[in-house]
Amino acid sequence: MKIGVLGGGQLGRMMALAGYPLGMRLRFFDRTPESPAGQVAECVVGDFNDSEALARFAEGLDLVTYEFENVPASAARFLSQRVPRFSPPPRALEIAQDRLIHKQFFASLGIPTADFHPVTSREELEESLKTTGFPALLKTRRWGYDGRGQFLLQGMLDRDEAWKAMGNAPLILEGFVRFERELSLVSVRSSTGQTAFYPLTENHHRQGILRLSLAPAPEVPPDVQQLAEDYAQRVFRELSYVGVLTIEFFYAQGKLLANEMATRVHNSGHWTIEGAQTSQFENHLRAISGLSLGSTTPRGYSAMVNFIGCVPHPDAVLAIPGAHLHLYDKSPQPGRKLGHATLCSESREEIAASLDKLQKLATC
Repeated sequence: MKIGVLGGGQLGRMMALAGYPLGMRLRFFDRTPESPAGQVAECVVGDFNDSEALARFAEGLDLVTYEFENVPASAARFLSQRVPRFSPPPRALEIAQDRLIHKQFFASLGIPTADFHPVTSREELEESLKTTGFPALLKTRRWGYDGRGQFLLQGMLDRDEAWKAMGNAPLILEGFVRFERELSLVSVRSSTGQTAFYPLTENHHRQGILRLSLAPAPEVPPDVQQLAEDYAQRVFRELSYVGVLTIEFFYAQGKLLANEMATRVHNSGHWTIEGAQTSQFENHLRAISGLSLGSTTPRGYSAMVNFIGCVPHPDAVLAIPGAHLHLYDKSPQPGRKLGHATLCSESREEIAASLDKLQKLATC
């Protein structure tokens, strides 16, 4: 089977590696010839608005998927008319690209979120702040990830600076949630309607970038896992969804508030490569190609640490018991995800002992 993937980042790279044992060959479309995925699989280089390049990319493909949200919806629609299948559906991509639209989408399905308001003018910002109060988060509706496109307003004096910094783009103002922890649910639905869910993962961010994931998330009541799965099922049904879906939640006072959703494989699911019976990458490929889904049962306990801006010496990582190293062959830049390591063990205590060593290495 020949599968096309829009985007050639590290998520695509790990997807390609998961596809080879299944007899699947992946072709990527990316703006740069040095993309991580292009180092392990065929890659067509071009602009996402170039219909001729997209047409070349689509030749001979059985289906197309994507590994990041910022693919123009026009490119998705163009390809969906030229290949037998496009998954997840273009509508899911359009919703995921815009923070306001997907907050409104959550609300339409009865999935609770933080208070939110569209902001298109300074006057709307002033009015919305009367409702949210302080602190509040002003965010760009599009193109924000890894902490980009956000401004925390602590009080009235921040309004001018926030508007000066961000007022030239469509915005959304969100009430600040004093959460106890951040959780994510990685789930998957196949083209035959089969669904599967990984255990909730606890995520730790710094400067808006994911640094650490713990799976399964410690001490999550069964009803919280069940509720998160119910919310994912609502999205599946509404969108006739096929593929991996990740919903990021705030957990506060026993409640789940949906923050964002990613209609693709997700950084907080990297632990599944070694830590689950079937990785999120393999299950995504199984789902979109109509194969039976694999078990999402965890193999004990896992911790995943991202390497941001620098990579420790590989031998230092691999010397830690239970460590598995993944490097993306990307040039170092501040704030850039260059790789990750996963720790796996049958006990949380062993994970904790090794995690301290790994996190120290990650501050290289």
